[in-house]
Amino acid sequence: AAIDGLCKKSGLTVRQVERWFRRRRSQDRPGVLKKFREASWRFVFYLLAFSGGIIALYDKEWFYDTREVWTGFPKQSMLESQYWYYVLEMSFYGSLLFSVAFDVKRKDFKEQIIHHLATLVLLSFSWCVNYIRIGTLVMLVHDASDVLLESAKLFNYAKWEKTCQTLFVMFAIVFLVTRLIIFPFWLIHCTWVYPVHHYPPFFGYYFFNVMLLILLFLHVFWAYLILCMIRKFLFGTLTRDERSDNEEEEEEEEEEEGSSAEEEGEEHKNSNGVTAEEKEDKNGCFDCLSPPENMFRSKTVY
Repeated sequence: AAIDGLCKKSGLTVRQVERWFRRRRSQDRPGVLKKFREASWRFVFYLLAFSGGIIALYDKEWFYDTREVWTGFPKQSMLESQYWYYVLEMSFYGSLLFSVAFDVKRKDFKEQIIHHLATLVLLSFSWCVNYIRIGTLVMLVHDASDVLLESAKLFNYAKWEKTCQTLFVMFAIVFLVTRLIIFPFWLIHCTWVYPVHHYPPFFGYYFFNVMLLILLFLHVFWAYLILCMIRKFLFGTLTRDERSDNEEEEEEEEEEEGSSAEEEGEEHKNSNGVTAEEKEDKNGCFDCLSPPENMFRSKTVY
C-alpha cells in the first residue's frame, strides 16, 4: 500500500520505486574504504602478535619439542614475555567479540562468534590452570596465516590483483599446514597424549581438549570455504569471498540483476502517453533523491 501511494505521487512504476529503495539500502552497506580500514588494523595486530610470539618462543625448548611443554607442570613459572603475549591476545579477541556486531557482516558470523568465545575461554582457562606453554603455541599457530589473509585483503581492496592472488595462495597453503596439520597432529596430540604421563586426567584436561576440538572443526569449515575459492580461482570463476557477504544482500543483488534489463527497457517506454524524459522533468524531486549508479557495492574477493 505504501509503495502504491508513492507510485501515484511520483508517477513511477512499482519496480522503479523498489529499485530506488534497493539503491538506498546499498548506501548503508560497508564500502571498500571501511573494509580496507578493518583489514588494515587487523593486519597490523596479527603482524605484531606473530612477530612478538616468535621473539618470545624462539629460544624456548618447548617450541621445538612439545614434550617439554609438560616438564615441571604444574610448577612452571610464567615469563614476562608470556604474560604480555597473553594480555595482548586476550585483549584483541575480547575486542573482536564486542566489535563483531559493528564490523563487516559475513556469512560465517555465527562461526566467528563461536571462534572468539572458544578462543577467549581457552586463553582464560589455560591461564588459570597454568597451561601457559601450550597456550602460547596455539596462539602462534593461529596468527601465522592471519597475517597473510589480511594482507591479501588489503591488496585486493587496492586493486592489486596479482599481488592479492599470490598472497591468497600463500595464505591457503599456510592455513592448511598450520590449522589442519600442525594444530591437530602436534598441538592437540601434545595436550591429549603427553599430560597423562605426568599427572592423572582431571576435568581441566578433558575441557581443554574439547575446546581445542571445537576450534579444529571451525578450521575444517573454513578450509572447505578456502578450497572452494581455490577451485573457482583456478577455473577463473571467483567473483567474491565465499564468506564475505550475507545471504540477504546476495538475494537482493540477484533480484536486482535479474530485473535490471527489464527496468532499463521500461524507462524508455511511454507510460500513459508520457515519455520517461517527461516523467523525470515532472517528478524531478523524487528522482534527484536516487543514489547514483556507482553506489552499488562492488563485488570483491574479500
